[in-house]
Amino acid sequence: MYRGASVGVVLPAYNEEGFVGDVIREMPAYIDRIYAIDDRSTDGTLDEILEAARDDADDRERRGGPDEPIDPLVADGGASALSSRATVRDAIGRVVPIEHRENRGAGGAIKTGYLAALADGVDATVTVDADGQMDLSQLPRLLDPIVEGEADYAKGNRLLSREYRAAMPRFRFLGNAILTFLTKIASGYWKTMDPQNGYTAISHDALTAIDVENLYEYYGYCNDLLVKLNVREMRVADVAMPAVYGEEDSSITYSQYIPNVSSMLLRDFLWRLKTKYLVLDFHPLAFFYLVGAGLAATGVLAAGVALFATLSTVGPTVQGSTILLLLVAGVAFLLFAMVFDMGESEHLERQVQ
Repeated sequence: MYRGASVGVVLPAYNEEGFVGDVIREMPAYIDRIYAIDDRSTDGTLDEILEAARDDADDRERRGGPDEPIDPLVADGGASALSSRATVRDAIGRVVPIEHRENRGAGGAIKTGYLAALADGVDATVTVDADGQMDLSQLPRLLDPIVEGEADYAKGNRLLSREYRAAMPRFRFLGNAILTFLTKIASGYWKTMDPQNGYTAISHDALTAIDVENLYEYYGYCNDLLVKLNVREMRVADVAMPAVYGEEDSSITYSQYIPNVSSMLLRDFLWRLKTKYLVLDFHPLAFFYLVGAGLAATGVLAAGVALFATLSTVGPTVQGSTILLLLVAGVAFLLFAMVFDMGESEHLERQVQ
């Protein structure tokens, strides 16, 4: 346990042979459960998980074992949800090996781990990649805002510090910056950066509130999660943290990743406006967003028509002053909406240097 709170770690693994075993063995002693999810790996990942679990259990036994062990998968709802997507093996010490029946991607593995954590009823659930890129000594910085009741969700941020930004490859930094801006708009967390960071901690109450079974399952799950958290008025802590880039290759194809996640964020943005500002409560910023987008789109369309008419000499068309008015009005409405949106979520965000 960590400061009186039970802690589970979700460890998604797909073809992480040579890495996942070391991550399990190096997990801090205060971690109560490690949900190691094999996402239908084609290498020796599962065998390495089992071997590392036995090593970890032997080591903890020599050291005296956990102070207050928790019973695995005691909640019927969580257990039944898990059974439809994965096979849960008997715990080996604190490690719970879980095997997907089909490959579900990073988000799907995180969802499976969250379902297991909900079933166990742990107080805080951490997500850690199996590739060894995350510094486990930083875990307390993520857990402290949760156990102190200052945040419902804490996530790493590699962009708060110039030193940490310099360590990130340039192509990753560019893609991250684009998706950071889009996620700010979609989620309403305007101070939160580096949404792709998968080093996170979430409280039991937040997991219960966000409807885990309906989370987005593939790359972009962390962006989708922020949108769900905002609608439920959950507090988010952005924690400055370095990344460790090792010898492993990234499985992300950014040419597909950015367009796919961007379209998901557009759907999430519209869902957030409808749910938070029209269904659960009423706020005029939803109309500011819609009117602004409509005016700006009309202005762009009118500009296109005017350009076509000029080039093809088909005669008079929309005047330039009208086009300019539409564009200026559209941008103004959008900016007003963003300002309102920032104010609505300002009390839900904090940054930890």
